[in-house]
Amino acid sequence: MTNLTAPPASGGTAALIDGRAASLALRDGIAAEVARLLDATGIVPGLAVVLVGEDPASDVYVRNKGRQAREVGMTSFEHRLPDSTSQADLLALVARLNADPAVHGILVQMPLPAQISAEAVIAAIAPEKDVDGFHIHNAGRLATGQPALVPCTPQGCLILLRDRLGPLDGMHAVIVGRSNIVGKPLAQLLLAANCTVSVAHSRTRDLPALCRQADILIAAVGRPEMILGDWVKPGATVIDVGINRVEREGRTRLVGDVDFAGAATRAAAITPVPGGVGPMTIACLLANTLAACRAQTGQPPTLPLPGDHP
Repeated sequence: MTNLTAPPASGGTAALIDGRAASLALRDGIAAEVARLLDATGIVPGLAVVLVGEDPASDVYVRNKGRQAREVGMTSFEHRLPDSTSQADLLALVARLNADPAVHGILVQMPLPAQISAEAVIAAIAPEKDVDGFHIHNAGRLATGQPALVPCTPQGCLILLRDRLGPLDGMHAVIVGRSNIVGKPLAQLLLAANCTVSVAHSRTRDLPALCRQADILIAAVGRPEMILGDWVKPGATVIDVGINRVEREGRTRLVGDVDFAGAATRAAAITPVPGGVGPMTIACLLANTLAACRAQTGQPPTLPLPGDHP
């Protein structure tokens, strides 16, 4: 088991779960596999990322994805379209990328402009190139325990948990948030890892009491510091998926969905924000792209991923 923890930067007793270190380790492994694939077959995995509009946060994500893909030896195809792009034009681009043998993974950056249906775009991506893991084909395979391309953030959460805790058998995991992007697929991964899983949401009764039962507490609601410190069971492992920008004392700060200072006094280990789950998302995207490339070119899988071995 890899030691991915370090003492907290200040205060509290919880160890920090270092997502940056974990992501670097995963990317190093991917880079080595990409180099071996190139040497053996001449094949280079290709990742196409499509950005519609000029959302600043999305622009940063797209640039980071392209840069990290190139750093591990992959080919990065970036398509930047104006905010006025029609749904028909975006679907036509997706169809071209589906048919391009040099492109093994396709990611359309969300959110999309109002005139474009995200559901229609996700459905149009070839399931074998759906490295976001959002296509209903991949979601259904994950739900039924079959190998699938799994959404990247849940993959990253599971890797961090296994590296920290080892086997997760019998642990009670409480996920606060039921989105198709994080909450639901993460619940499927944790069920497959033999956890007992509770999924909480806005209608959950006595949410603090449920959270206090969790051996593993995962926050993915998009509300800054919603999970208070006294909601955390002493000795629990806390995974904070949230990234929220808040204004404090005239400065913009990034905070998670968990009150970090309070939770760190009770948890055994906790992910910081930033530097926790976030770096794992792009690393898992690259892992998905490598897996998709190998599957499409008839190569056996190499890196074990949560979706391959539930």
